[in-house]
Amino acid sequence: MGGTPLFALNIVAFPINEIPKIILNKILQGGIDKAEEAGVSIIGGHSIKDKEPKYGLVVTGQIEESRMWKNSNAQPGDLILMTKKLGTGIIATAIKKGDAEISTIAEAVQSMKTLNKETADQLKDFKVNAVTDISGFGLLGHLKEMCEASGVSAEINFSTIKFFSGVFDLAKTNNIPGGSRRNLEYLKQYTLFAPNITKRDQILVSDAQTSGGLLVSMPPDEAHRFMESSDSEVSIIGKIKTQQNTLIQLLR
Repeated sequence: MGGTPLFALNIVAFPINEIPKIILNKILQGGIDKAEEAGVSIIGGHSIKDKEPKYGLVVTGQIEESRMWKNSNAQPGDLILMTKKLGTGIIATAIKKGDAEISTIAEAVQSMKTLNKETADQLKDFKVNAVTDISGFGLLGHLKEMCEASGVSAEINFSTIKFFSGVFDLAKTNNIPGGSRRNLEYLKQYTLFAPNITKRDQILVSDAQTSGGLLVSMPPDEAHRFMESSDSEVSIIGKIKTQQNTLIQLLR
């Protein structure tokens, strides 16, 4: 949302008698490494014994209210940008089944390890109308929230969306997370799919992401200037329109 993180607290649930402590050590070290990369210190936390491992960070930061990015101010005429590729949910499912290629795993893991900090810092030099991240509700879910909150609709071009290598084939072989299926089932009522958008395509844009990129709505001139200064993963995937009967239209 354009804020600056200050410090963080660990939140840990762990089956300490069932899983070696070295695993917990590695999890906590990973949190420390990413917190340092984000420019914050972990100053404490809370832990409990639990059957399933869980780990997260509670982060405190600051922001000027007048400069806060929200998901509720997308404007008709804005272009919609996406800053990371899609497909981590499908790839994670394929990893569990042993179906994912090493190169596909490496690409997805590298993306999930990459903070949105650098992209967010770059965006601060541009006029941004609305921002959210793409996580568990998938591209369509978070775009639906943005459109609903802003009182607008969106038109997306499937052919401009970037996916991780191998995702199309993995989706064909039924490596689909339950969360992605539930996303699509819910979002059908808000989305008009063009006739040439296949069921696989619909799942791909509903795929539940882990550590996904940013979804940004900004004026066309600002969007093109930002594209010129950004890395190759950033793409313009559609545009914001005045509110229609359907919140999202997906074309190819």
